[in-house]
Amino acid sequence: MERRRKLNRLQEYDYSNDGLYFVTSCVLDKTCCFGEIRSDEMHLNGYGKIANQQWLWLEEQYPYVILHSFIIMPNHMHAIIEIDKHYNTETKQIIVGTGRDLSLVVQAEPIKIKSISELMGAYKTTTSKQIHLAGLSEFKWQRSFHDHIIRDAKAFQTITHYIENNPCKWPEDMFYQK
Repeated sequence: MERRRKLNRLQEYDYSNDGLYFVTSCVLDKTCCFGEIRSDEMHLNGYGKIANQQWLWLEEQYPYVILHSFIIMPNHMHAIIEIDKHYNTETKQIIVGTGRDLSLVVQAEPIKIKSISELMGAYKTTTSKQIHLAGLSEFKWQRSFHDHIIRDAKAFQTITHYIENNPCKWPEDMFYQK
């Protein structure tokens, strides 16, 4: 019998739409490989620093991505990521010609906006590659990720508070592993 995979995205919703998204991704088997919580603070090890760096890379790589609150925990990450296709994505102009023909300007193709799934795929792929190169060859993310569309300011504040206080609540966290 073929196992059916649970669909965890809203059907008929375009996840490349402008908006705020709360995402969570876990390490396979909840293996704690990003560091540890000490005195209610997350202390990243080398692999955790890679996970952190690659999250920041998304904003550098994709001009329409705005990163808000996020945290790398021992075995998972939580983040608020925003897609804003008008943020820093003006269509670029290419100048063609030489000398007096420099005035000939051609519009470049508009930027393709990646969906949240594609952005998370880029994050997880690049993070895995860097962690493997750093020596943890068995590192794997859990398949898929959790997402929630943030629809108002109150939800944004609640989720931001949750992310920022996640290390303090680590022993009660559903992802907690010693």
